[in-house]
Amino acid sequence: MYIDRILNSIRYIAIHFHPAGSKPALNASQSAVRYASVSSTSPSRRKMADKLSQEERDTVLQPLLQSGWKVQANRDAIEKEFQFKDFNQAFAFMTRVALLAEKMDHHPEWFNVYNKLQVTLSSHDVNGLSKRDVRMATFMDKNYS
Repeated sequence: MYIDRILNSIRYIAIHFHPAGSKPALNASQSAVRYASVSSTSPSRRKMADKLSQEERDTVLQPLLQSGWKVQANRDAIEKEFQFKDFNQAFAFMTRVALLAEKMDHHPEWFNVYNKLQVTLSSHDVNGLSKRDVRMATFMDKNYS
C-alpha cells in the first residue's frame, strides 16, 4: 500500500544510463516531454517564499544549527550531511523528504552516495533562506533515523 502511494505521487520519472562520455541527443518529442515535466507547475500556483529576516535567523535557525546544520560561507543556504546504516535507509529517507518536497513545491539540493546524503537548502525565488527551508530542515531532522 505504501509503495502504491509513492508511485501515484510521482508524475514523471526517467532514469537514463549512459556510458561514460556519451550523451544521446534528444529528438523533438523528447524535448517537449522534458519541457512539459519541468514546467508543469504554473507560476500562479506556486507560493512565493519570504526571505528570513535577521530576527528570524537569530531564533528559528538556532535549533537547526544545534542539530548539525551549518550556514554556508559562500551563499545564503544551510547544509547538513546525514549518514545511514545502508543505501536502503538513505533512499527511504530521501523518499519521505521527496514526498514533502512535492507538496511544498520546494526541492532540496542533495547528493547521495551509498549511505551518505549531503543536503543544501535555499529558496531560489528569494535568493536565500526562507521559512520553507526551515520547515524542510526540521522535517528532515525529525525523520532522520
